[in-house]
Amino acid sequence: MARFDRYMLSQLMALFGFFALILVSIYWINQAVALFEQLISDGQSAMVFVRFSALTLPNVIRLVLPVAAFVAAVYVTNRLSAESELTVMQATGFSPWRMARPAVYFGAIVAALLLVLTHVLVPATRGELATQRFQIANDATAKLLVEGSFQHPAKGITIYIREVATDGQLHDVYISDARDPASRTSYFGKRALLARDDTGPKLIMFEGMAQTYSPDNRRLAVTHFTDFTYDIGALITQTERGTIDIRELSTMRLVAEDPADLALTESTVHEFRVEAQSRIAQPLTAAALAVLGVATMLTAGFSRFGNARTIGLSVLLAILVQLAANVGTQLADKEDGLAAAVYLPVLVGAVIDCLLLWWAGRPRRVPAMAAPAQGATA
Repeated sequence: MARFDRYMLSQLMALFGFFALILVSIYWINQAVALFEQLISDGQSAMVFVRFSALTLPNVIRLVLPVAAFVAAVYVTNRLSAESELTVMQATGFSPWRMARPAVYFGAIVAALLLVLTHVLVPATRGELATQRFQIANDATAKLLVEGSFQHPAKGITIYIREVATDGQLHDVYISDARDPASRTSYFGKRALLARDDTGPKLIMFEGMAQTYSPDNRRLAVTHFTDFTYDIGALITQTERGTIDIRELSTMRLVAEDPADLALTESTVHEFRVEAQSRIAQPLTAAALAVLGVATMLTAGFSRFGNARTIGLSVLLAILVQLAANVGTQLADKEDGLAAAVYLPVLVGAVIDCLLLWWAGRPRRVPAMAAPAQGATA
């Protein structure tokens, strides 16, 4: 690799890492805040939040890397132009096609990173995240052991726990069971412990009483107990996980088009092919955007007043590529046999890159010298 290629590529990679870190942090923190409120309000621990946050990170990186690559390409090329380094390279005989070669290397590196994410990490973490969410949804303990809040795990059941101690004891527990229209029973316990057995979790209450009220005869029966076991596992119906999201499958399973996977995801062969092709098109689109940022800035040349217009043009062209991605996805989803339409943004980006580099390297007219005024002396 030539010295100029190494120099520009190092600048691109450094700024790419910086912008990727900033954008990932912003996007990830926004998701983490909503995730934190959801999990903690459901009674989950901090470790569950950390695990869920880590599982969402690969998909966040997948979304952010193309933007970071484009921004880094625009920023580095604009800075090299402002410091006249590109002008020096042009004076030595470098064409725009030659100066864009480091951007091609850079785009290939970004595409390789995204290929690993889209084909390996993102499907694996999506599947694990869905499994974790399903387990939490069926976790009776997490749903019930929420202190200071009335919980309704089933119709006619109300549970209240004043405090959950660090040693696992529950203080001041109240359970109201109104499932039977002929009687309503309320349980009060000063202390309680949660125990597990083969049939599910059990709540063992100590030093309490049970009050049973019969609406028919308006009688209230009170029973004091030293300890009492209440089956809370029977309150929540355990559900089996049904279909899974097609995005949770690995690329190899998508390509295999196994009928069992088609039934498991309730998808068609065409949808499998569109998803598999999309995982290839996304990295290639990111590479085209990286080259687009450099190619657009090369059309500007050196200017003491900055290149704000050219930067704006590069943003508009990047939006055009994204619009092509949306159109390609819609075509591929609607029409059978058009799975290749997901490559439309790659084609549009490559065409724009070539046109911009051709425009940057076109011969420029030199303005003619003004004719000397009549009557002027030699």
